[in-house]
Amino acid sequence: MAALGDQSEAPPPPPDQQAMASQNKPISNIVIIIAMQTEALPIVNRFQLTEEPNSPFPQGVPWVRYRGTYKNLNLSLIWPGKDPVLGVDSVGTISSALVTYAAIQTLQPDLIINAGTAGGFKAKGASIGDVFIVSDCAFHDRRIPIPVFDLYGVGLRKAFEAPNLVKELNLKVAKLSTGDSLDMSPQDESSIIANDATLKDMEGAAIAYVAELLKVPAVFVKAVTDIIDGDKPTAEEFLQNLAAVTAKLDLAVEKVINFINGKSIAEL
Repeated sequence: MAALGDQSEAPPPPPDQQAMASQNKPISNIVIIIAMQTEALPIVNRFQLTEEPNSPFPQGVPWVRYRGTYKNLNLSLIWPGKDPVLGVDSVGTISSALVTYAAIQTLQPDLIINAGTAGGFKAKGASIGDVFIVSDCAFHDRRIPIPVFDLYGVGLRKAFEAPNLVKELNLKVAKLSTGDSLDMSPQDESSIIANDATLKDMEGAAIAYVAELLKVPAVFVKAVTDIIDGDKPTAEEFLQNLAAVTAKLDLAVEKVINFINGKSIAEL
């Protein structure tokens, strides 16, 4: 008991103890980050999320928040919205990094889920409609040929490991390479091979960077829309398969959310 007149409070627990406590408490607040409206709406409908009329984000940005509760979880789905000038989905690393930062700062999630579509390599075992959990993220178009800066450019980092989730849902695991182009230049291809990636997208490594910086675990769920080393043009195959593969992504995200419900970060 403090002496009379002593208004001081007990010091907070050390950071290691705080981190351990957060790892063991049940997950209650999840942010799902999705780049495209086509990918987002099936998940919005499945979990009966509603668009937040009073955006928590800065005035003028096109970012959209859908929110709701599902079982014991508070869910927020963040979509970067449409480009204000061109009216297309705000895809790519810049938008995804910005919304990830803003969502973490504003909503303080226990866990981030980045769900989306990706290209896959047939030579690495990917097929149209396959759903993967990502083990590692890296960039393939940040070429800085100076010692150490080259490693920074690649930005290789581990995704949050969720071995129990992977085992229970029998999901494939693969490495992801991220860049800001849908197509693949010869230089990109060399970097992707060096990254040992099975999957190629336009957001994942940027989200992983921000999540690691702000110390929020992030799980990546990716469904394959196009075969990069196949014989069809990437853009054509992507658009042809987008609706069907998005339906598979939606089901996979539902299974992931159901598995997470009632569990702590340490139990994933």
